[in-house]
Parts: sequence; structure tokens; C-alpha cells
Amino acid sequence: MSQENVEIVRRIVENGVRGSWEESAPHLGPDTELHGTVGGLTEGSVWRGSEQVRKFFEEDSDAWDERRLDAEEFIDAGDCVVVLLHEFRRGKGSGVEIETDTAMVYEVRDRHVVRIQGYMNRAEALEAAGLSE
Repeated sequence: MSQENVEIVRRIVENGVRGSWEESAPHLGPDTELHGTVGGLTEGSVWRGSEQVRKFFEEDSDAWDERRLDAEEFIDAGDCVVVLLHEFRRGKGSGVEIETDTAMVYEVRDRHVVRIQGYMNRAEALEAAGLSE
């Protein structure tokens, strides 16, 4: 079942990067929660439901002149999948560039993602999923 979880998350991430949210929605549970990135500006925030999750990612994308999220690795952690990301962003108007390596932990239940948590620190993400670097 965990390899199936990896494939579900891979589809969500790939569709999200392309902006194809209608293709990701069937893989999100009705009560999916997106938790703000630990160590980031949104830490402590929570978005609930596939519509709020979609809206968050669309607004985040609109805040940048350029944003690239490259999924480098999908790591099977049973009911969780850790996605290691390389992020590049260029600020709208300011032109300021940010490049960093981050991670997201997706919790999957009954073939649907029920929780997403971002991490600025990859080691913390692995630890949260019960793994170590």
C-alpha cells in the first residue's frame, strides 16, 4: 500500500506544479489539512479542505514573478510520504531571488491525502515521518 501512497502523492505534486488542481482534487480527502511550513512565514497556519488548499497554492504562486518547485525525491514512510523539494522563487517587483531545499510530509489514509506539512529543514521532515537522514 505504501508504494501506492507514493504514486498518489507524486500525482498531486506533479499536477500542482503544473497548476492542474482539478486533477489533484480527487486525491485529497474532503477534510485535508495543509499546515504552514515549520520554520517558514506560514508556520502555525492551517488551511482546511481541498478548495482552501488549492487557493493557498494558487495565491502563493501569484505572489512571485517566477516560482519553481522541483521534487527531487519521494520517500516512502508507510502512511506518510516525504517529498524533498528544491525551490526557486523570484519576488514580484523586487526581483529578489530565493533558492532553498525544503520538504513536505503528506499523510495518506484510504488512498487520500489527509494532511500536508511543509518543513524548511529536511531532517525535521524525515524525523516527523519516523525516518532519519
